[in-house]
Amino acid sequence: MRHTNIIADLRAQIAAIEGVAARRGALSFGVAAIDRHLPAGGLISGALHEITGSPDLADDASATIFLAGILARLEGPVVWCLRWRDLFAPALHLAGLHPDRVIHVEAGSDANVLLAMEECLRQPGLAGVVGEIEKYSTTASKRLQLAAEASGVTAFVFRRAARLDAAVEGTAAVTRWRIAAAPSEALDIPSLGRPRWRVALERIRGGEPRSWIVEGCDAQGRVGLSATLVDGPVAADGHQIAA
Repeated sequence: MRHTNIIADLRAQIAAIEGVAARRGALSFGVAAIDRHLPAGGLISGALHEITGSPDLADDASATIFLAGILARLEGPVVWCLRWRDLFAPALHLAGLHPDRVIHVEAGSDANVLLAMEECLRQPGLAGVVGEIEKYSTTASKRLQLAAEASGVTAFVFRRAARLDAAVEGTAAVTRWRIAAAPSEALDIPSLGRPRWRVALERIRGGEPRSWIVEGCDAQGRVGLSATLVDGPVAADGHQIAA
């Protein structure tokens, strides 16, 4: 009987913790194929999310703009914590995130980035807190998740230049995304089409992985899904490109 009570108490604590995130609301992507796949109908606010690029510069740039587009549609200042000064801030404006909204924290190491993130997450009123790190522990992810839930500020761990075969530890993050560049639509005239990305939802609490091909962020930070992509085929790896 005592063990039954302990298990019941633990379940109640877990439900209370997860319930905080559920009450925060969610940020819609504005693409039905993505939003209806997410249990909350969008990206849960006041929670921890992971975004990953790759060593390929085009993938890393795509992941950066994808993240900037999300932040552009949140209200308030953004704190971007990084190890060293190698972020091309003016490019964030392409996705609607004006440089005047971004506060940069140059921390010098993964450990210091995590410390800066946790401290910033204690400040209500921020749109979001980004931390560029190479790796972090499950315990560190739990601390960030709890800090985000307590303040209602959304946290993003951004793994730039992450290898595709890199080992990934367990995490308390609600979602994990991997962004890669994809071929643009072929045009009838000599010109460049709107950028396209392969957006892979690799992990989501309460849902299944899925991937989509989307058009890159516009000036308001919104990704798109053209008629060509809506009617497109299913990817060879079994993940649905668009629905």
